[in-house]
Amino acid sequence: MSEPDDSFRYPRGFFAGFADAMAFFTRLPVEGRAGGGWSLADSAWAFPLVGAGIGVVAALTFLLTELLGLAGWPAGLLAVLAGIALTGGLHEDGLADSADGLFGGYDREAKLAIMRDSRQGSFGVLAIVLSVLLRAAALAAIGDAIHAGLALIAAHAASRAALPVAIWRLPPARADGLGAMVGTPGPAGVAAAVAIGAALALTALGPMRAAIALCLMGVTISGVAGFARRQVGGYTGDVLGAFQQIGEIVMLLVASAR
Repeated sequence: MSEPDDSFRYPRGFFAGFADAMAFFTRLPVEGRAGGGWSLADSAWAFPLVGAGIGVVAALTFLLTELLGLAGWPAGLLAVLAGIALTGGLHEDGLADSADGLFGGYDREAKLAIMRDSRQGSFGVLAIVLSVLLRAAALAAIGDAIHAGLALIAAHAASRAALPVAIWRLPPARADGLGAMVGTPGPAGVAAAVAIGAALALTALGPMRAAIALCLMGVTISGVAGFARRQVGGYTGDVLGAFQQIGEIVMLLVASAR
């Protein structure tokens, strides 16, 4: 695991750092790096920017489906599925594994072992179904393609901006695995991610609604993070995926509130 670095570094330049984050978070044919002293945490500042890009794809899907005459529910569901297709279900898989492990294991070792099992249990299946339905329902409640699109951009950006904070504040639950391999971002990189994510949310949702959404997201993820620390000792790659999903759901639900 890399040591925290107070300096704000753009490894190999701004675009290279963005490409590294893009290669990890999406299934786009972008070449990233591995080894050589580099860790994904070096690109933590780019997490919300990649999230915003994913949100744009989901927003365009929602707009296109509405232009084709589909109602709010089908349009919302297809927009959510577009994001899943772009990321390969990376975060949904983490949510499912976390639900199976945290609620299905009888002790720490059993919980971590379940998370590593590629098979999905009942808790995991229910978590994915609930996640997809809640996001689609929120988009359907918003209805308008412009506002739904802005909400998607804000939700995808802010939920990924929360990940560097979680990595910085929590210890990895195990010495190996994806969570530990991510590395630890420096305070400046964390601050940059938070600032970018917050700025995008404030711009997309407006000051009042964005402030409420960001506060509720922070409180919810903090609560889940505390639960994960008590159950397994910290974060894993799956737990980080669960954080993203929870953050995205909270942001969209607040955006849909009347």
